[in-house]
Amino acid sequence: MFTKILIPTIALSLAAGAALAQTAPAPSAPAPAAKTARPTIDSTIEALVANPETKPIMEKHFAEVLAHAAFEQFKGMTLGQLAPLSGGLITEEKIAAADTDIKALPAH
Repeated sequence: MFTKILIPTIALSLAAGAALAQTAPAPSAPAPAAKTARPTIDSTIEALVANPETKPIMEKHFAEVLAHAAFEQFKGMTLGQLAPLSGGLITEEKIAAADTDIKALPAH
């Protein structure tokens, strides 16, 4: 009887010990930070303003648009989408000038 109880107890102890003795896998190295692409003239207004390289260009060409009371409502649009609704604040010429400035930025 003692043997019938002892053998399962020893087997259980060995299994538990083996499980505890296993080492956890080494944590993987963090993935390198992905470079975010610079926004283009076809990006949303919000993306263009959020980027430290393109924000000054937006401020130069579209200061009135950025200061507009309804900015929060249209920031998810592109300049091309907003142009027909802008009452002349956003023109094809201004978009082209901003596009030229963005393309003139140094490559990453």
